[in-house]
Amino acid sequence: MRRIILAIVACAALVGCGSQPQWEPAGQQQLFSPTAMRIHPVFTQLRDWTGDGKPDGVDALIEFQDQFGDPTKASGSVVFEIYQYQPYSPDPRGKREVAPFLATIDNVAAQRDHWNRTSRCYSFQLAWAGVDPKTTYVLMATFEKTGGGRFTDQLLLEPAQREPVRPLPATSPANKPNTRTPQP
Repeated sequence: MRRIILAIVACAALVGCGSQPQWEPAGQQQLFSPTAMRIHPVFTQLRDWTGDGKPDGVDALIEFQDQFGDPTKASGSVVFEIYQYQPYSPDPRGKREVAPFLATIDNVAAQRDHWNRTSRCYSFQLAWAGVDPKTTYVLMATFEKTGGGRFTDQLLLEPAQREPVRPLPATSPANKPNTRTPQP
């Protein structure tokens, strides 16, 4: 009887050891969790998705950083708001232009839909038919982390500054060709 009990305990121990996932301690998981968020200032722009020459909305890219300042992934929900720009004001946000945009990145499908491997940011297309490409707006993002915590950031969306195309000045070659034939 004693042998049977020892055999059952040994089998249970062997089965239990092989089926348990190996998790990192909680402290190590926190090393790479997001500690900051920003609306990416270079890639966030008004975009024309239909090809008709007019912007159809805002392509907003959100970047999260861990405590080392490196890009990382996050889980939660984000609210985007677009406001009129009030220059020379302590708070540049004027009247809200459009209803808030809500998005989540709290499941595998949403992570795949919004994660951009090249920029290492989350990309969100905020469709807005009334956007004026000649107007400055304030884009604000508020992110609620799964499990608690909140990040906010805002960015000025300024009209594209296109420099006029100027013809290049005519230049002469730096080395003038020889006019006489060298003597042998």
